Amino acid sequence: MEVPATLKDKQRIENEMSWEDRGAAATVYRFISERSQESGSRDAVTFQLLSNPSSKSETLTWSELHAKVTQTANLFRSLGVGEEDTVAFLLPNCHETVFTLLGGAVAGIVNPINPLLDAEQVAGILRASNAKVLVTLKAFPKTDVPQLAARAVAMVPSLEHVLEVDLCRYLTPPKSWIVPLIRPKNPVTHAAQVSDFHAMLQQHRSDQLDFEDSVGDRVAALFHTGGTTGIPKLARHCYSGIIFNGWAGGIIGLESGDTVLCPLPLFHVFAAYPALMSAIASGSHLVFPTPAGYRGDGVFDNFWKLVERWKVTYFLTVPTALAALMQRPINADISTLKTALSGSAPLPMELYRRFEDAVGVPILEGYGLTEATCLVSVNPLTGERKVGSVGLPVPYVQTRILNCSSDGAVAGECGTGEIGEICISSPGVLPGRTYIDPSKNQGLYAEEKWLRTGDLGKIDEDGYLWITGRAKDLIIRGGHNIDPAWIEEPLAGHEAVAFAGAVGQPDARLGEMPCVYVELVAGGAVSSEDLMAFAEEHIDNRLAVPGHIEILDELPKTAVGKVFKPDLRKRAIQRVFDQQFSAAGIDAKVVTVREDPQHGLTAEITLAGESDHNRVTELLSDYTIRWKVIQDTEV
Repeated sequence: MEVPATLKDKQRIENEMSWEDRGAAATVYRFISERSQESGSRDAVTFQLLSNPSSKSETLTWSELHAKVTQTANLFRSLGVGEEDTVAFLLPNCHETVFTLLGGAVAGIVNPINPLLDAEQVAGILRASNAKVLVTLKAFPKTDVPQLAARAVAMVPSLEHVLEVDLCRYLTPPKSWIVPLIRPKNPVTHAAQVSDFHAMLQQHRSDQLDFEDSVGDRVAALFHTGGTTGIPKLARHCYSGIIFNGWAGGIIGLESGDTVLCPLPLFHVFAAYPALMSAIASGSHLVFPTPAGYRGDGVFDNFWKLVERWKVTYFLTVPTALAALMQRPINADISTLKTALSGSAPLPMELYRRFEDAVGVPILEGYGLTEATCLVSVNPLTGERKVGSVGLPVPYVQTRILNCSSDGAVAGECGTGEIGEICISSPGVLPGRTYIDPSKNQGLYAEEKWLRTGDLGKIDEDGYLWITGRAKDLIIRGGHNIDPAWIEEPLAGHEAVAFAGAVGQPDARLGEMPCVYVELVAGGAVSSEDLMAFAEEHIDNRLAVPGHIEILDELPKTAVGKVFKPDLRKRAIQRVFDQQFSAAGIDAKVVTVREDPQHGLTAEITLAGESDHNRVTELLSDYTIRWKVIQDTEV
């Protein structure tokens, strides 16, 4: 496709014909079949278990991948998975994850699950998706995924089959001999039938489907949203949106012959769609380094050597990974590299400049979200890249900046440069039925069409989209809205700071007061007092100067590297309340802060007696944070 450089280019592409008239494949199976026919002998996907550049790897051509997807879809259909049934997977990255993601969408509905969730959350997702089959790992050293799966399945008696993938096949002797001898035990405590994935796979044909492929569009995937607490919401994805994401990935210029390094997890839309589906659309080669990607042992230390080994032209990343890479020397030949695509969270401008100066290639910052089947906008490859923006909406994605009430009623539309809520319409948006839980769709759409993202932003005079923050992340100090970026961006400019996460801490008088948690670069040395002085000098808005700065060994992060602010808010609530108890001489403490479905964050407090209960009530009466006593006992 044409690579648009300006808003006019995007509009010209749209005016040529509608998305429906583009003639894109109607189903995922046809999508990958077309790629196999065109590029059968070319490399499609590569996986290496270990991060060392000389480690064993496995590469499949497009013909081989097509055969495996066919075989996997036939396997799932043989287990009773129809078009309205769900295949879930709890897997790190490996080739079997690719087979399951694609084959599950062909046979039925695929439901990727984050292995970093706890067993109750995994079980909640399995129940919500009504999964019949779960694909997960066989017990293997240095991972608890099999044990997590077993605990979760025990809570879901309706799940019928568990298929286990053995990573041992990716090892070479002597490790491949040793692992079966030291494999951790994983007692089965559930009623589901447990089988070996590959043994079952070999029983099925790979040259054609045993069933008729879908006719027309349908739901083919359920991806969960949310961080690492509570039961995440499940968003529907249809064939049309999935394939649109692959087609739209062409705007970054991917072509047959390109190699894309993808150290991001396939249970997340960033890797599943702008990476995998774009590779199918373009015929590029996708490389997965280690099961855990960026989290894998030695990946950051070996990253540039992996770029050299695979002659990488593009790689996918997130701001936290870029910051870690900037702490490593560029110790390899990376002359094949064309660009990096960054998403998941806003990229600090200081980090942006530091990377481009060090690496010598541009970063294309983009924007997407699970509820929209991912891709929304990206900075143009050949046009102007506006540092700090997330670029131009991709063709067939329309954006509006609106002021909405909680029920989705539009109070007004923002003009050029004015900040409001980013609302979108695209082939990946399903108005009225984004979430499988109907109650979660209430108030989610403006004018019954425009998906409300919950992100605050603006559109400039050239049509570029700028994200200024999350509506729920705004710090409201005495009625004044404070964007966390006003704090995080300046602090990111300090040479010792790797990451900064600003949140609102409870304040009895102002409602909230900004506070910030900081993670230092390796070997960084600076005190909280020095950072406070730096903040006071470099933060322009006086109201945004934090009342508290705290240095942590590591900031909490999601699986794709976003700073996980709910954990920081909980930490701030616990610290403020405990400080108040101590100052007032009350024998009480916050045991935990939980997310209550009805009331939001709630502090759970233990205290010594009824008199202390009354004093706590009086002390906390001016705070807006909900709290409750969970026991009256000696603390």
